[in-house]
Amino acid sequence: MDRPVFHIVVITPPQFLPGEVEALAVLLGGLDCCRVHLRKPGSAELQMRGLVEALPEEFRPRITLQDHLCLAPEYGLGGVHPTSRFPDVPEGWSGLVSRSCHSLEELAACRDADYLFLSPIFDSISKKGYMSSFTDPQLRAATGTLIDSHVYALGGVRPEHFPLLKEYGFGGAALLGHVWRDCSPEGIRRVIDEIVRYI
Repeated sequence: MDRPVFHIVVITPPQFLPGEVEALAVLLGGLDCCRVHLRKPGSAELQMRGLVEALPEEFRPRITLQDHLCLAPEYGLGGVHPTSRFPDVPEGWSGLVSRSCHSLEELAACRDADYLFLSPIFDSISKKGYMSSFTDPQLRAATGTLIDSHVYALGGVRPEHFPLLKEYGFGGAALLGHVWRDCSPEGIRRVIDEIVRYI
């Protein structure tokens, strides 16, 4: 019997980084189980178009937009992630829809998405002072009920956390700070190797 897939989502840093396009291409080319969320709060639509157009077309089905969601159908992207900045799913959208939750109560109320982020599970790597909101007993009590294969852990996640996250019942994990400490091709390949080791 096949093991359930543990899904990996990589969220881009909010700012545009030198070498980011190359890093994303290495990541998507090296990890079949990976989706990328393009999250650029404050970006202009033209900047988002430039980022999407710079990525190899074959990866578009594995890309989700968190800003300028109207571009997703135009470019054949795979997903949208509505936020307070861009709350509306494009009209006639048939791709994936994901959402963010920050409490178990919010998770219980938000079940209409293809997958959900629950955060912060651990102390954030990228946001100073953004601390975990959940205890081990809380997460274990929610295993198999609120936390299931459609819920992905976010916030301070490193690959070595994957075995514990699977125990909690998460279907995947989203990484941000851990990935972007070194976005050189070599740095991204090291992250890929870590993910493969723990997945």
